[in-house]
Amino acid sequence: MDEQIVDTCVVSYLLKQHSLAPQYRILLEGKLLCLSFMTVAELYRWTIKRNWGEKKIKELEDIIQNYVVLPSDEETCRYWAKVRSMKGQPISDSDAWIAATTLRYNMPLVTHNVKHFAHLQEFGLKIITVPN
Repeated sequence: MDEQIVDTCVVSYLLKQHSLAPQYRILLEGKLLCLSFMTVAELYRWTIKRNWGEKKIKELEDIIQNYVVLPSDEETCRYWAKVRSMKGQPISDSDAWIAATTLRYNMPLVTHNVKHFAHLQEFGLKIITVPN
């Protein structure tokens, strides 16, 4: 079974029934779906910032259970340091953690934010996306 790491933006599209959600569902179908620990943190941050109620938080927790959550470890931290240290290639801490997780576990990243990660393809990061 193919494994894929799903970026926060794609999880968001699926949650919100965005117009791109059906295209991403097709890409994810039949795959072992994983999330970086950072994506889980970002999702829970939304629940606080947007003052979600218990019912909506429970729905999110149920959705997260459909994914394998990949933890950080020493190797992931080394990749994060490498990604964040690239000169002339700014990347947010959150995206750097997601990229580091992707590189650490050598899985493709399903994202709609290709520009955030494209420069990391030289490190072997594989990107899967759908057209706009």
